Amino acid sequence: MQSNGAGQGQEPGLSCLGSAQNGESSSAAGAHSNGLASGTNNGSSPGPNSGAASGPAAGTPTASGSGSEAASIKKKKRLSQSEEDVIRLIGQHLHGLGLNQTVELLMQESGCRLEHPSATKFRSHVMEGEWDKAENDLNELKPLMHSPNAIVVTTESLQTLLMKFLLLQQKYLEYLEDGKVLEALQVLRGELTPLKYNTERIHVLSGYLMCSHAEDLRAKAEWEGKGVTSRCRLLDKLQTYLPPSVMLPPRRLQTLLRQAVELQRDRCLYHNTKLDSSLDSVSLLLDHVCSRKQFPCYTQQILTEHCNEVWFCKFSNDGTKLATGSKDTTVIIWQVDSETHQLKLLKTLEGHAYGVSYLAWSPDDTYLIACGPDDCSELWLWNVQTGELRTKMSQSHEDSLTSVAWNPDGKRFVTGGQRGQFYQCDLEGNLLDSWEGVRVQCLWCLSDGRTVLASDTHQRIRGYNFEDLTDRNIVQEDHPIMSFTVSKNGRLALLNVATQGVHLWDLQDRVLVRKYQGVTQGFYTIHSCFGGHNEDFIASGSEDHKVYIWHKRSELPIAELTGHTRTVNCVSWSPTMPSLMASASDDGTVRIWGPAPFMDTQELDGINGNQGDPLG
Repeated sequence: MQSNGAGQGQEPGLSCLGSAQNGESSSAAGAHSNGLASGTNNGSSPGPNSGAASGPAAGTPTASGSGSEAASIKKKKRLSQSEEDVIRLIGQHLHGLGLNQTVELLMQESGCRLEHPSATKFRSHVMEGEWDKAENDLNELKPLMHSPNAIVVTTESLQTLLMKFLLLQQKYLEYLEDGKVLEALQVLRGELTPLKYNTERIHVLSGYLMCSHAEDLRAKAEWEGKGVTSRCRLLDKLQTYLPPSVMLPPRRLQTLLRQAVELQRDRCLYHNTKLDSSLDSVSLLLDHVCSRKQFPCYTQQILTEHCNEVWFCKFSNDGTKLATGSKDTTVIIWQVDSETHQLKLLKTLEGHAYGVSYLAWSPDDTYLIACGPDDCSELWLWNVQTGELRTKMSQSHEDSLTSVAWNPDGKRFVTGGQRGQFYQCDLEGNLLDSWEGVRVQCLWCLSDGRTVLASDTHQRIRGYNFEDLTDRNIVQEDHPIMSFTVSKNGRLALLNVATQGVHLWDLQDRVLVRKYQGVTQGFYTIHSCFGGHNEDFIASGSEDHKVYIWHKRSELPIAELTGHTRTVNCVSWSPTMPSLMASASDDGTVRIWGPAPFMDTQELDGINGNQGDPLG
């Protein structure tokens, strides 16, 4: 972590010496959450040794001074840079809480100072709206600006120019809000414009002269108005041009703590709840650990209504339903209880003579399309709400329609198979476009509404555009791609590759990101999925009768779920309930997976203090 304090060669007095100044300048008349306390000296003006306690203990021991005093001062001098940084961070945080006397005592006892005296004075003038004085302060700060640790690294003259521009902009807006149009015009013409910086912004500022009232000004300028809030925001911007040895970045301790919490969450293998950036939602006293018991690793329900192999399962986009397709020629629609996560049979859709090997929900979940295996030339488009068959489509008895994907507009879909058919159709099954000679294994429509991804018999995924009839290669594998799915943001593709397993590809950069280990994948069609909050997890069926789950960033599985007795053909993760997952198997069952059935409140919270084995 980058040091935030003064380093070697910094200006004198920034290190923790017994005679170091506290930075409490008598000019610091106002209090601000990011600066030094005001009035902490009860009106007395601090002297050059204001950072140390008064009396012999503050300086060099007198003749009557004890050895313990000398030892104390010697100890102060041995404070490391990191120790000084921590003291300053604590002081800044305490000051933000209004504990100003505590801050003063901390600085006196440690021999540190919170910030440079010039920065303290500058902060005070900005918060009080004394713009001329704040401008003059820039001259004192200018020699201190040259630091490689500054958040924004620029030349000294440019830094001063940028800071002056920000000050004058605030001054101008406050004059306008107060109705002092002539004074505002003078700032615009006589002070801002001569800077010859950001002419476009000056044009925008001049337009605010036409605002009829203060509310109109604040709305158009997207500005909080004159007062503490806007001046604090201004200070936050100004601080980015100053090195942390001069003025600490705003709320620095909170920032570091938030980063630590986020890092622990990122490294937590089982973290599967919505991220909350607020520190109030966690305890800082314990490391973040999520238990495996909170993860969908436990069988909650076994659905046995199918009477043959179950080839496919898919949750609806709103997560309220699950569709399962089977070799028994039926599709079953299950209703998901959002509270108990239990499923009950809602509808059975019959008549798929060859069985159902693939299902696709329309974007609004009104319709469901069912496809069959290789020798099936038909597809069925069902109205899920009524249970009625809207369209039964077949272009030719020689076709093989084994895959389908919806266009995002919900009015069209593409379908195809390994016999060279690749069609785009409307809801009535009418052929809109076709692409000849493409032997399709799996399909996906991207969110742009134009590009269709298709895996083919040449071990690749290509992008096809039906509007301008162009196509391009995106993914090239060395073995057959049995199926694939795409993340919600369209960036990543998850492939089940024959004899290889599960591969993660970046579609934008067209590179293989990761190969996941453990799964047994031969030449059966197995469907994997993204899942969990932010799609941080990946799940896949396997020919060894298991369900495998990985964290997206880790090649090794974090869970191997047992229970099925034959090949697991498909896994689907609920898009709205991160702790709910379904798997379909050749054993004729659909298993619903969820957290451990009996968990105490602390485990359900899943934020801190969980003692579950993180490796399962």
